[in-house]
Amino acid sequence: MSLYALIRNSYDAITDVYHLSASDIELEGHLDGNLCRCTGYKPILEAAKTFITEDLKGKIAYSCNEIEISPKDSTKEVPYRSESNLDGPLRSNGSCGRPGGCCRDPPKTAQENSSGEESSDKASDESSETASTSESAISSPDESETPVNGTSYGKPIKSNEVRSGSGTAVEGTKVTSKLDATVPEIKSSIPQFNFKSYSPNTELIFPPALRKHEKTPILFGSTTHVWLRPTTLEQLLLIKDAYPSAKLVGGSSEVQVEVKFKNSSFPISVYVSDIEQLRGIAIAQEITKMEELVIGANAPLTEVESVCKRLSVELGHRGSVLEAARKQLRYFAGRQIRNVASLSGNIATASPISDMNPVLLACGATLTAQSVSKGQFKLPMSTFFTGYRTTALPPDAVITHIHIPLPSPGTRELTKAYKQAKRKDDDIAIVTAAFRVRLDEDGAVSEISLAYGGMAPKTIEAKETMKLILGKKWNVRATLEGCMASLAQEFDLSFGVPGGMATYRKTLALSLFFRFWHETISDFGLGQVDSDLVQEIHRDISSGTRDNYNPHEQRVVGKQVPHLSSLKQNTGEAEYVDDMPPQNRELFGALVLSTRAHARLVEVDWTPALEPGLALGYVDKHSIPKEANVWGSVVKDEPFFADGEVFSHGQPIGLVYAETALQAQAAARAVKIVYEDLPTILTIDEAIEANSFFKHGKVLKKGDALEDKMDGIWSKCDKVFEGVSRMGGQEHFYLETNAAMVIPNKEDRSFEVWSSTQNT
Repeated sequence: MSLYALIRNSYDAITDVYHLSASDIELEGHLDGNLCRCTGYKPILEAAKTFITEDLKGKIAYSCNEIEISPKDSTKEVPYRSESNLDGPLRSNGSCGRPGGCCRDPPKTAQENSSGEESSDKASDESSETASTSESAISSPDESETPVNGTSYGKPIKSNEVRSGSGTAVEGTKVTSKLDATVPEIKSSIPQFNFKSYSPNTELIFPPALRKHEKTPILFGSTTHVWLRPTTLEQLLLIKDAYPSAKLVGGSSEVQVEVKFKNSSFPISVYVSDIEQLRGIAIAQEITKMEELVIGANAPLTEVESVCKRLSVELGHRGSVLEAARKQLRYFAGRQIRNVASLSGNIATASPISDMNPVLLACGATLTAQSVSKGQFKLPMSTFFTGYRTTALPPDAVITHIHIPLPSPGTRELTKAYKQAKRKDDDIAIVTAAFRVRLDEDGAVSEISLAYGGMAPKTIEAKETMKLILGKKWNVRATLEGCMASLAQEFDLSFGVPGGMATYRKTLALSLFFRFWHETISDFGLGQVDSDLVQEIHRDISSGTRDNYNPHEQRVVGKQVPHLSSLKQNTGEAEYVDDMPPQNRELFGALVLSTRAHARLVEVDWTPALEPGLALGYVDKHSIPKEANVWGSVVKDEPFFADGEVFSHGQPIGLVYAETALQAQAAARAVKIVYEDLPTILTIDEAIEANSFFKHGKVLKKGDALEDKMDGIWSKCDKVFEGVSRMGGQEHFYLETNAAMVIPNKEDRSFEVWSSTQNT
């Protein structure tokens, strides 16, 4: 779907070319969220180009450092070398040379099937059980003289698959004769539809009938959960008036995090993205006279990003706030998320590390909200956030519009936004910031806003620093130094602050303002600024070429061998554990994990997990022999299930099994565990003091170190440097989920295991 959208959106109807340069894809984030960290962007992008050049016969616009691929003419012969005959001559029918036939091979006629001029692939086929036996057929030039017992033979039929369009069988036909009975047509009671045959040259488009589909309200659910889909604002307000605690769902990314990781339960969920009244973006006909940009609560972030990008260019300095918003949105999650997520959802979530909330707070944005009891009313962003993930929005109200004010023409005002995360794309911020400054005719600060995310339980402004800077000359070095000192005091985070990295976050808060000050000096033309202080660092687009032709290629040596599972994965045929049909009496397991880093297990009560509708049973240390309850890659010293003590957060204590995955997960959460916390060792110094060492030594030694002669080596050195280096905890990014299915075989006393390895 992403490739399809990428190709359609890259077409320029005026120039009749497709714009698919690597820089466009990278800068616009068209493939964000699709990147396989093993594959990278290049193979995905090259695959997209083949659809254009080979199937659509289109042209691609290339930059100066890219190699042009000419549109492929299907009438030209494309040479290739068959895998089954690497030493033979080059072929030229456009086939891939797959033994047994390729999808590009044209249907063979009866004459071709019976002729003696066979290809090497045909010869190989004749050595198999599917070889043609046409030489035994009885033929006659006059069909009327054909004997009544004459039969025509084809390959033994393997499937009932027929070729698209022609209707001929793909893998041979069954034996027929003149005596074959005519099978009467059986009319089905089920309505039958005759669709047009699929043609590979036909472009798939969004069904026009669906565009005309009239949306209607929907309600469905169970005894515990209800899902509603209103289609008008009035319906939504009535629902919120009746059920103020109902959870509003748009893109659902935050909701799913709460459900999956925080075990939240929402009895009533309301899907709001189909309310057209909340999707519009109001743009004045005369852009130069715009006083504000009004964004509908449900407008997709992709559309908001596009509008901000266009208007910021046309408005110049007046549109700096829109450029700040565009910059934040470009690196806000991935493109697929931005296609469905809304600005109001991000605001109402009230995350303290939100990318957009500092921008809206800094520019003085206001929200329009509405409820049945209060009607329409305004909520300024300056007072909207009241605490950690709490807001001033009444429970029965919904946000309908976001108003972003624009400075008047001639006003000397700039707004900038910044985000620092562990990586550039698709990552949660460590610190976000948005700054706005307005100068009077004398260059003094008349208005200032310094908004930060990640420095408190909510999005906040540096109030004390803002008071300090008002009325002072902006382009004076003392102003910069005074603000930096004030920020250091205002954001003096303690080392125990939630989220950690207190010193780093404080440093980021100061350095982002340092950069903002220099950027505004440059943009306002108040002085010369070192370019290194204002230019953002971007990783250059990687480039390279690959020659797929190897004249010395042999059957094995020098041959490009595709990954074993690549064909199935790229065609969608790969079957994963979740794709497999349910097995007879299949059960689902969920691990019960420790919530303590080091503790004694006083009691593990499985009874709540075995209540009706939850687990059918459980497995723990008592289910396997004591000597079998250990494992390890090198030293077998780690228990499968905790035995008396737990030594790490997340250590398995047991496993519950149930009829469904959701029941198993709920049962695992229901297990009651009583811990007795034990002393923890978190640093090397604490380990040395407690004489706690890993008993299996792993020391790399070479040369004189093997004989413990290092003291003599050190004595001969001119200088010896000693010191201590300390490193904090390392955060590891999860790559993929894991699943496994085990099918027991009682007769053979064996197990068939399907697991999420690289080849299954």
